[in-house]
Amino acid sequence: MILQINNLRPKVIAVCLIPLLWLLIDIAFDNLGANPVQALHIRLGDWSLRFLCLTLAVTPIQIVTKWRGLADYRQLLGLYAFFYGTLHVLAYLLIDHGLIWHMISIDIIESPYIWLGLLAYIIVLLLALTSSKWAKKLMGKNWKRLHRLIYIAAIAAVMHYFWQLKGNLAEPFFYSIIAFFLLGFRILVWVKNRQINKIKTVSGQRTITLAEEQSEMPETVHNSTKH
Repeated sequence: MILQINNLRPKVIAVCLIPLLWLLIDIAFDNLGANPVQALHIRLGDWSLRFLCLTLAVTPIQIVTKWRGLADYRQLLGLYAFFYGTLHVLAYLLIDHGLIWHMISIDIIESPYIWLGLLAYIIVLLLALTSSKWAKKLMGKNWKRLHRLIYIAAIAAVMHYFWQLKGNLAEPFFYSIIAFFLLGFRILVWVKNRQINKIKTVSGQRTITLAEEQSEMPETVHNSTKH
């Protein structure tokens, strides 16, 4: 059964903004705990990673359930991963370091986990910039190659999360399980499709060979009759 989701885009947009509204309320009422800057970083990073995982989950859900309606929202979920990731980066640059680039450069050099976060963000940025139909048409096959990097972005983001935390690692471990499960599922689908294409290719070659043999038979019979 194929389900369709119609006219839900405005509601999905509103729901995806709830985490930001929730965060703003906690900021206004000073509910971010003893270290509000760290809490701000973690919550924005969390939501970026969550939307990244949701984006990756669209294809497995479609394959398992045959539910095609969700595909229309894959791009939207990916853009929200970029949106919360951008807020995460801006909080680091503006609130944490006040745009003092000398301090920022020293922090990046001394904190290798930031490199992984930067890698994940650059990939998500590129995916967001090329998410339009125009970009897809312009890039052709290269568009798919580029957008497969979303798996690298997810792994880099999880490792970035792991590396910066000290103490309770339950949450990043949970995200790592999800990310590697989705990546593993994608690999299995790729292997299966490759095997199917190989079988089709072999079958097609056999069909062509059989057709050629059948086309040669009347000529052989005709020559035999002449003799």
